[in-house]
Amino acid sequence: MKRNNTIWRLLRHNISPAQLTGYAVANLVGLTIVACAIQFYSDISSVWNDDDSFLSRDYTVISHKVSGLGSLVGSGGDSSFTPEEIADLSSQPWVRRTAPFTPATFSVGATLDMNGANMSTALFFESIPDEMFDIRPDDWGFDPEHPIIPIIIGKDYLSLYNFGFASSRGLPQLSEAMIGMVPLKISVSGNGKQQWIPARIVGFSSRLNTVAVPEEFMEWANSTFGETTSPAPSRLIVELKQPGDPAIKEYLAANDYEASGDNADTGKASYFLSIVTGVVISIGVIISLLSFFILMLSIYLLLQKNRSKLSDLMLLGYPPNAVARYYCILIAGINAAVLIAAIGIMLASGCMWHTQLVAIGVQPVAPWTAIAVTTAIIAVITAVNILSIRRTMVRYFKS
Repeated sequence: MKRNNTIWRLLRHNISPAQLTGYAVANLVGLTIVACAIQFYSDISSVWNDDDSFLSRDYTVISHKVSGLGSLVGSGGDSSFTPEEIADLSSQPWVRRTAPFTPATFSVGATLDMNGANMSTALFFESIPDEMFDIRPDDWGFDPEHPIIPIIIGKDYLSLYNFGFASSRGLPQLSEAMIGMVPLKISVSGNGKQQWIPARIVGFSSRLNTVAVPEEFMEWANSTFGETTSPAPSRLIVELKQPGDPAIKEYLAANDYEASGDNADTGKASYFLSIVTGVVISIGVIISLLSFFILMLSIYLLLQKNRSKLSDLMLLGYPPNAVARYYCILIAGINAAVLIAAIGIMLASGCMWHTQLVAIGVQPVAPWTAIAVTTAIIAVITAVNILSIRRTMVRYFKS
């Protein structure tokens, strides 16, 4: 132990506290920026998982544009998508997956009895794969042997009924729970056949403005009453990798497509947030790298000042690793303190914005991702520091 203390007393005299403090502060600033940016982005990202959120713009519905007096821009004036168009759209880098809207090729009518007032209307049905819905009712499905049609409609349709149709006709306004109990009778007809089937509204979608039925019903009805069992889709629902990507708007304009709703515009909020977060994280990483080079420069200057002492230690029989160990312990201790301080500052800062996020209904997430990333960064910096110190020490001992 006395021998080891002797080495430390010989080496520590030329260590500059100001240089080590400068390295620690710079590394702390960079690491804190990275940790806070990752945690804030993780907290905000939970908003995109909420389909009612103002930032939930992961899906859009694409169709051909309508121009002139109802003429449709498309192949031969047809509004449907060809397999080639679907394949080209699916291959775009901003597309995660694509699914068609399957339209009904038969006539649909609906009647309901509300307080003795019979109402009837022509209707339309569409279906999409179940995984594209933002809701999944328990009784979603169709059995031709026991036919009851579950229906999902857009939330806007209920608002139009309550505040437009019902208020002008003196009819009662309905809540989502109440309208699910209203009995419906659906008439499906075509190919010289007609059948009345009971139906029930089982859910309301904030993602889709349509009258959606299960794919099992659509396949059965199109094959029984429709003109074709595989109609070409006129609309596609697209899950986006990065909402607000400028390439989306360029692609739609180049192919005379249009996206329903305001997804293309409001998705820019999430796209902008991801860009800003990336820039902030990059700045933090750059600051950490600069602090690393500051430390390495300080170590080289320190070793240069201790060159004569290192030569004396070499003559006394000390190996390079024994001498380098003290510098490695010093750097590892500083980096560990920086990591703990950065995580502490990140947690304290998170408490400030978590209060604001909770106030607008956003639930913050656990900080494990931010902690893991910052720990990995400081571990890499420490490993490179130790490796550089050992290699430099060996080179000095051999010179």
